[in-house]
Parts: sequence; C-alpha cells; structure tokens
Amino acid sequence: MAITEKAAPPGPAPQDESPGDADTTEHAAHTGHGDRPARAARSEQEGWHLNSPLVLTLLLLLVVVFQGPVRGALAKPVMQSWMTVFVAVVVQALPFLVLGVLLSAAIAVFVPPSFFARALPSRPALAVPVAGLAGVVLPGCECASVPVAGALVRRGVTPAAAIAFLLSAPAINPIVLTATAVAFPRNPEMVLARFGGSLLVACAMGWLWQRLGRTDWLRTPTHAHHEGETKMEAFWSSVRHDTMHAGGFLVLGAMAAATLKAVAPAEWLRTAAANPVVAILALSVLAVLLSICSEADAFVAASLTQFSLTAKLAFLIVGPMIDLKLFAMQAGTFGRGFALRFAPATFAAAIAGAVLTGAVLL
Repeated sequence: MAITEKAAPPGPAPQDESPGDADTTEHAAHTGHGDRPARAARSEQEGWHLNSPLVLTLLLLLVVVFQGPVRGALAKPVMQSWMTVFVAVVVQALPFLVLGVLLSAAIAVFVPPSFFARALPSRPALAVPVAGLAGVVLPGCECASVPVAGALVRRGVTPAAAIAFLLSAPAINPIVLTATAVAFPRNPEMVLARFGGSLLVACAMGWLWQRLGRTDWLRTPTHAHHEGETKMEAFWSSVRHDTMHAGGFLVLGAMAAATLKAVAPAEWLRTAAANPVVAILALSVLAVLLSICSEADAFVAASLTQFSLTAKLAFLIVGPMIDLKLFAMQAGTFGRGFALRFAPATFAAAIAGAVLTGAVLL
C-alpha cells in the first residue's frame, strides 16, 4: 500500500521571508529577543584588553612586589651608569620636545595649508628650494610634517615641493636647531652643518622626484587632517597625539643610548667609531631603528662620544627624514608604492649629504 502526501492547496508560492518577518526580526533585535549572538560578540569585545594604563599598573605592581631584587639590581654600577645617561638625555630633551609639540600643533591647526600654496612660486624648479626653506616656519617634529605635506599636495602644490618641505621641516626649524646648539655647546658648527646638509638633501630629493617621479607612484590624500573637529579640539588632539608618540620614542631612544653606553663593550664602540665608513653606516641605521623625535635626537647623538662629528651628523640628518615611524606614516598618507621607493632613496641621499657637508664644515 502506497502512502501519498496531501497536495497543497492552490495559491501563491510561499516566500522565504515576508516583510512582516523582517519587521519581526528587526523588532526582536531592538527589543533584545533573538540577539544572543550579538550580545555574545559584544561581551567578547567588552572583555579585558591590554592597553597602556593596564600595562603600567601591572608593571608598578611587579616593581612593588619584587622591590628587593629591583633595588639590588639598580645598585649595581652598570645600572647606575645606565640610569645616569637615561635621565640626562630625557631631562635635556623634554623641554624642547614639549615646546616643539605645542608650536607644531598651533601652526598645523591655525595656519591654513593654502598659505603655503600661495607662497610658493609657480615654477616647480623654484618651488622646491622655497618649500625647503619654508620648513623653518614649522617648529615641530616629523610627525607634524607628514600631514602638512599631504595637505599641500591636496591643495595643488607640486609633489616635488611638498617632498622638499616634508624632509626639511623636521630638521631645520628653530626648535631643532636650538636643541642642537644646546646639545653640542663646544661644536657650534654642528648647527650650520645640520641646517645645510638637511636642506641640501631635501632639495635634492625634491628635484629628483620632479625629474623621475611618476604620478601613479603617489597617492593624493583625500581627507583633511582633524576633519570634523573645532580648532581647539584639533589643537589639543594634535598635542596629545604628538606628545604620546614623540615622548614614547624619546624614552625608547634614551633607553637605547643608555644601553649602548653602559652595556656595549668599549672595544666594540671604539672599533666601529675608528672606521669612518662603519661609524657613519652604524649611526645611520641606528637613527632609522630608534625613530627619535627630531627635537630630542641631538642629545642622543651627543651622548655617543666615541663617534666622530660626521657620524653624528649622519645620525641627525637621516633620522628626521626616514625612520620606522616615518615610513609607516608616509605609506599611510601617500601610499605604499611611494614609501617603498622613497625610503631607500632618501636614506642613501641623507648619508651622502651628511658625508659631503661633514667634509666641508666639520
């Protein structure tokens, strides 16, 4: 005996989901019914996250718990030497860092980018050195020069001039030059060498881009910096951002300089410093890795007493033009293709500029 299913009554075919079902689903999502997966996802997102205050709190608790061993370790001569160099570098550099961050935020927020576009000559070959010299009016670190250079490109300034401004501004502004003079009181020629060498490299890279650069290598920024904020909100946001980033890199740079001074064997440093080529390359690579803010790097360079003035000059010229954080910022602002081509060329040009300037002035 066969079993047959009862035929469905004639009529429109059933729909997968009616408007009523959609409304019911939406209503359930708003009223709390049927949103268990969403609540679970939110619960996972609202769980413990490892952030800076938590890390600092855990670190302080560990120091309190293990204060005996910590006190014993700090009493050793190596750690005392390390702490002396670290505190000296930070205390000397911090006032210039704070002043530079405040002035950089004020100029980046309250001075319209169109001012620079109107001030530059229409001919690109002349706009490059003028833009390089315009870096004098931006008393800030390299963190501020990237968004300003992006704004210049967005406002129609030729990329060659924007590149010259991008490279010169962090190295030849008054705050950085004053900090360099304070860090090298017995070598005032270092101030002139840093100014001349940095401006030379900035103009050379601008002219090189004008000659060989292609428009498809450079991604034009599409949105303004601090868009949607009032001027005061943008000012304090810029101050907080630059202070956290520049201050963190200053601490890391001071720690690295102190470690190099206290832990590295003296014969290693003497061997590297005795060879001019090795010394210049070593400090150039160190500048890229440390990524120190330009307002503070002179004090770190001055602490490396084993190296020649030319090697220290390479450290001071390379660092504000290309380092790890600058590579990331340039890739995010102008595109990865630009950064991958621009970074190696800038590194080589900065070393060549430091050697040439050092041979003439130092």
